[in-house]
Amino acid sequence: MDGHFTVGDHVGTPGPRPLDGIRILALEQMQALPFATQLLARLGADVVKVESPNGGDLGRSSLPAMTDPHGRSIGATFLRNNLSKKSIAINLKDPKGRQLVLDLAPHFDVVCENFRAGAVERLGLGFADVADAHPNVVYCSLSGFGHAINGAPESPYGDWPALASVVEAMSGVYEMKREEGKPPVVSPMGALGDISTALFATIGILAALRLRDVTGKAQQVDVAMFDVLVAMTDIVINFASLGLTRMTGGGILDGFKAKDGYFVLQVIREHQWELLCEAIEKPEWTHDERFASRVAWGELLESDIRPVLEAWASNYTRMECCEILTGQGLTAGPCFDAEEVINDPHLTERHMIVALERTDGVDTPVLLPGNPIKLSGMAEGPETRVPWLGEHTNEVLADELGVTPEHLAALHSQGVIA
Repeated sequence: MDGHFTVGDHVGTPGPRPLDGIRILALEQMQALPFATQLLARLGADVVKVESPNGGDLGRSSLPAMTDPHGRSIGATFLRNNLSKKSIAINLKDPKGRQLVLDLAPHFDVVCENFRAGAVERLGLGFADVADAHPNVVYCSLSGFGHAINGAPESPYGDWPALASVVEAMSGVYEMKREEGKPPVVSPMGALGDISTALFATIGILAALRLRDVTGKAQQVDVAMFDVLVAMTDIVINFASLGLTRMTGGGILDGFKAKDGYFVLQVIREHQWELLCEAIEKPEWTHDERFASRVAWGELLESDIRPVLEAWASNYTRMECCEILTGQGLTAGPCFDAEEVINDPHLTERHMIVALERTDGVDTPVLLPGNPIKLSGMAEGPETRVPWLGEHTNEVLADELGVTPEHLAALHSQGVIA
């Protein structure tokens, strides 16, 4: 794991970042919104994270985990999504805690939250509440099924909690990809539901900042995970409208075994079929009536094509297969395991594997994905480690609101802050 980009390092000439000066107050937890605000922090925004004094962000309790210098668990979900942020611990259910957030809001360009729809309004921290305190705020809500804005009615699913797997399933893609007689494969891509929603929220926040600058008025950004997943799995409704409801019989898109593991191959056009036949030394197949259509390739994949293709591939490694196939003009790639991803030279050179030193006596660092957005005028890093729970509470309240040490001590003793 040596040689990976380390939190605190930087490469390139330090200089301005595109979001320098933009300040974000984030009432957030788990992954979707924290990923968005971490991305904005990597682009220069100052992000202050509001957490519950009672355990903080739920991502802190996920597994696997490490411990902070105080012996508290910090789970993998939190570690992946909270670089370069400050943490303040405020009890939002206490009226004094609620007022602290409303007092802080005007000091920030963006206030964002990812509570279940309705929960933040019950706390008195919804868009209308914050806009009263901060008339030109950009307020972003990220939830499973959205809020009623611009005249839209409440969602029939508004009371449902929504994790990524729920909205992924509701998007239709699980059923579209499900094999006949088998249950659906759940969460096939890790955080598809969370991170895709985070990216749409990021776009919405940036667009709303621009609109705020033009109009001078508060902007409400509402992003529903269900909406995002329907957009991400766009083939479901599009293909269905064209008569295709299941991903079967439309060419070859599968994994195949080589000498040392698997590679994936995509053959979905007639000219690609000819290239494949040439590559695997079966030129006669190009004139074989059995393989005259894309539907036939799919139907005959297991019985006829896979045995021949894998017999050919057994003479080569995954990388050799991919080099031969891509050299022929086809699309193929090796299936890497975690260790191969960690040590991949492309990812290392592009600083996409970030090492976070542990604080619990373990020498091996925690590895995290880097920033995939590369800008020619922006250095890579430096980033700061994830914050300990409530680490910056006193600092932020004193600097932003002028809260005195005596008042801070009183708020601590009352359980309003931690």
